[in-house]
Amino acid sequence: MFVIIGIVVVLVCCLGSYVAMGGKLSVLNQPLEFVIILGSGIGAFVAGNPMSIIKGSIAGVVAGLKGPKIKKAHYVELLSMMFDLFKLAKQKGMMALEPHVEKPESSDIFSKYPLVMSDHHVEEFIRDYLRMLTLGTEKAHELESVIDAEIDSHHKTDHLHVAALQTFADALPALGIVAAVMGVIKTMGAMDQPPAVLGGLIGAALVGTFAGVLMAYGIFGPIAAAAKNSLEADSRIYDVIKAGILAYMQGYAPAVAIEMARKTIPASERPSFYDLEAALGK
Repeated sequence: MFVIIGIVVVLVCCLGSYVAMGGKLSVLNQPLEFVIILGSGIGAFVAGNPMSIIKGSIAGVVAGLKGPKIKKAHYVELLSMMFDLFKLAKQKGMMALEPHVEKPESSDIFSKYPLVMSDHHVEEFIRDYLRMLTLGTEKAHELESVIDAEIDSHHKTDHLHVAALQTFADALPALGIVAAVMGVIKTMGAMDQPPAVLGGLIGAALVGTFAGVLMAYGIFGPIAAAAKNSLEADSRIYDVIKAGILAYMQGYAPAVAIEMARKTIPASERPSFYDLEAALGK
């Protein structure tokens, strides 16, 4: 929401000031200039990226506009789920987790937490590492290395999506110059026209430079930055899962392991100790 508000402020300030100075918005109505800039930018974006990056970048734009999807309620559910799972393993042994891990759709624990289950990647991440525990993984430092490698791979993938968006934004000023030069070429071919006509042609050409710079630094650049922030915020949930699992593996009681995981949640979304206590029904 704040991204959209910010972009609106940019447009209002730029176009409003232009009109206040006596400029006419009709002069800026040069659709073919925008076709040259955006069309060429999109074409270069498609040419330079595989389909997986293109799809991920589109998802990144959506994430940037909507903001982070992982909220405080998600973390409360996650910690509550992990507590239930660790408590079960403590009471009945690690093998008691197997039916829950292998068939989460029929698990009375997983089914209690719809927010966690709604995110396929988070659900799969939890199940994969709990499965490793049921298979006999005992050395926390070795599992930590595997988890870190997967989280790092996830971060790199997100970075590729954001980098593609940023490259698209960075290309727009240059493509704006291309559009302006083409407009100048058109103007040079009409030198026999009266000054009023030439002035209109020159103005139309300069719209290309204006539009390219405005779209790069006022619209698509901020969207790329917002996408980066949203993706990074959402990815922190994996660090929380990691902290909880490793703490339990090191022999801490379920309540202590969950508290260690809670402390790794970003402060803006972190439930308090008492919030979590209430969610656990203590």
